[in-house]
Amino acid sequence: MTPDQGTLSKTLRNDLSPTTDAIQAQDNAHHLHPFTVHHELRDQNPRVISKAKGVYLWDSDGNRIIDGMAGLWCTQVGYGVEELADIASDAIKSLSYYNTFFQTTTPAVAALSELVASKTPADLNQIFFASSGSEANDTTIKFINYYWNLKGQPQKKAIIAREKAYHGTTIGAASLTGLPFMHDIFDLPLPGIHHIGPTPHYFEYGEDGESEEEFAGRCAQALEDKILELGAENVAAFIGEPVMGAGGLMTPPKGYWQKIEAICRKYDVLLWSDEVICGFGRTGSWFGCQTYGYTPDIITMAKGMSSGYVPISAVALNEEIASTIVEADSEMAHGFTYSGHPVCSSVALRNIQLLEEWDLVGERGKKTSEHFQKRLSELADHPLVGQTRGIGMLGALELVKEKGTKERFDPEGHAGATCRTHCFNTGVVMRAVGDTMFLSPPLVISEDEIDEMFDLIKTSLDLTHQSLNG
Repeated sequence: MTPDQGTLSKTLRNDLSPTTDAIQAQDNAHHLHPFTVHHELRDQNPRVISKAKGVYLWDSDGNRIIDGMAGLWCTQVGYGVEELADIASDAIKSLSYYNTFFQTTTPAVAALSELVASKTPADLNQIFFASSGSEANDTTIKFINYYWNLKGQPQKKAIIAREKAYHGTTIGAASLTGLPFMHDIFDLPLPGIHHIGPTPHYFEYGEDGESEEEFAGRCAQALEDKILELGAENVAAFIGEPVMGAGGLMTPPKGYWQKIEAICRKYDVLLWSDEVICGFGRTGSWFGCQTYGYTPDIITMAKGMSSGYVPISAVALNEEIASTIVEADSEMAHGFTYSGHPVCSSVALRNIQLLEEWDLVGERGKKTSEHFQKRLSELADHPLVGQTRGIGMLGALELVKEKGTKERFDPEGHAGATCRTHCFNTGVVMRAVGDTMFLSPPLVISEDEIDEMFDLIKTSLDLTHQSLNG
């Protein structure tokens, strides 16, 4: 190493440990954040997370924070697992990159496709890889179109999604998403994508005197009505998250998915389960469709597939769809530079193996999630909480002004934003969507850490109550 190189190396090392103010200044000068009103963030400065281990984060000022959201629903095995770092290092050294074009594969992607297929239900055994949930969902739109074209039904192109659904941010995935604020500024949704309501969220949309099962029937009827309105011969697929995630962590009403599946089968509509959040143990099973007892034709997945250590996603197709594509004489002209990236595939492969070895999708995971749900339900007695709900390692709290009437605070979202700030300042991450607070901690969280997390949440709720009623 030359003296100049040594000086440069030392400078780079020093630059990796700048002050919080310096990092914030860099960020404000050049970084466009996702889902942000940029001038507001730059006025207040971003929080700087500098390291993480297990279920804990540390900010650049040394404050420890328990991560109740597993990053963005994804760090199933927690942070800083050295074995995954070693796997990534070894993979980079042996085969840092090669593509899956040119009739070529790699050992890691072949093994990963087999392992993923072993976890999916029924005959969803054919796997295509991408880098994000949004890419997987965009890919699936194309696969659905391709399938129906090959079946000689090119008019069958309409896809039905749900109001308040979240399916990603690429053009196709954002069009499937049922959140208008993600559509209007980008001239979305694309033609051919339709949304139905009511959103299957009994707390918010169930009517007085209506049982949960009756509400499920009303939600399912909305799908059948839309299919008949569009013409079954024109409807290609219905997409849904097993538990609706970023739109507000809404668990389905009793019997909902069985009714939805029956309607899809009746009208020859493909059933597509978006498992980007729910996959890989989040609901207690490998996939949310297994938890809720339905069998889709297509599953999209990401997040927990690699515990967020590397970007990777996948589409699983059943044999009917896959064989139609495999037997076609036309080239499937679709793929990404990083489809089945060998390093990402290696890490995802070992991550899924760790989920098995650590029994996180088994008895250990069941015991931990039962304790999590017990502590969550105890918060129902708090004066701010109108409802608690959850499944597996997912949980939500509805913040209300009046418990009996479900009256919300005015303006909408103020209570949630206030609570989120108190949570961060207290030392726990909870996400707010409107006035719904939700949790999705790493699956490796211990019962003691769950107790610590809920004690901090209780303190944050108390502080929020004081702020809103002070």
